[in-house]
Amino acid sequence: MHPSNIHNAPYDFEALTGKHPELGSYVFENAHNTLTIDFADPKAVLALNKAILKHSYGLVEWNIPEGYLCPPIPGRADYIHNIATILEKEDLNGPIKGLDIGVGANSIYPILGSQIYNWQMVGSDIDEKAVQAAQANVDSNPQLSKSVEIRHQKDNANIFEGIIQADEYFHFTLCNPPFYSSKEHAERETKQKQKNLGYSAKAKRNFGGQANELWCNGGEALFLKRMIKQSVYFKKQVGLFTSLVSKSEHLPKIKKQLQKLGAEYYTVAMEHGNKKSRIIVWKFN
Repeated sequence: MHPSNIHNAPYDFEALTGKHPELGSYVFENAHNTLTIDFADPKAVLALNKAILKHSYGLVEWNIPEGYLCPPIPGRADYIHNIATILEKEDLNGPIKGLDIGVGANSIYPILGSQIYNWQMVGSDIDEKAVQAAQANVDSNPQLSKSVEIRHQKDNANIFEGIIQADEYFHFTLCNPPFYSSKEHAERETKQKQKNLGYSAKAKRNFGGQANELWCNGGEALFLKRMIKQSVYFKKQVGLFTSLVSKSEHLPKIKKQLQKLGAEYYTVAMEHGNKKSRIIVWKFN
């Protein structure tokens, strides 16, 4: 993890339960005499997230509708910390404004960006229910209402158009794109992951997720190629475009698209335990 990420240390379940007592009903002592939760239980993971956001990031309340994506906060915080390092490298200083494409009901990236680095954040999504839930999270926390704005993308064909206003400038955009190419693909990958972790194949995804959060036609690679193509039209309004890329085998197609459009680009590696990911960063001169 990024050296600035406070989640490098093990979870302090006593402190977390102190901030969110509901978590206590899911905490138990494992065979190694260590406090933990069942990370295969969606309700336990939701309670953990609520506790983390209250304890570490000063939130008063946070929630998501049933069935929506419940993000692993340490990994999400890592993306935010890496963006801060990228902005410093690119000499983008001063009051920072960022745009999260696909903010989701959880609104986690704008929350972390505003609470860790005091950035002004905008989050956009095509799912109206997700937008309403994200707005509710902002409204439940007075400190967020001054630094986070949620916008509804009403045209599924567009990513930036309709969200970035004519006179607006963003220092960066971020995105955690849909991983899978179909519902069947998502279910197949989930079962394999659960098998690898020793969980039952019948277990539900512990992180949940709606269709538009998890899959799209063509999967991650095609989504990012479309994003890159549309980003050209906003090259004067965005300093840096960034996105997570979960599968390294998608990079050749993504880089080919960037080269075709004359973008400067590079990747930043991210590791969380055994999980490896990367950020693709691009800009136009």
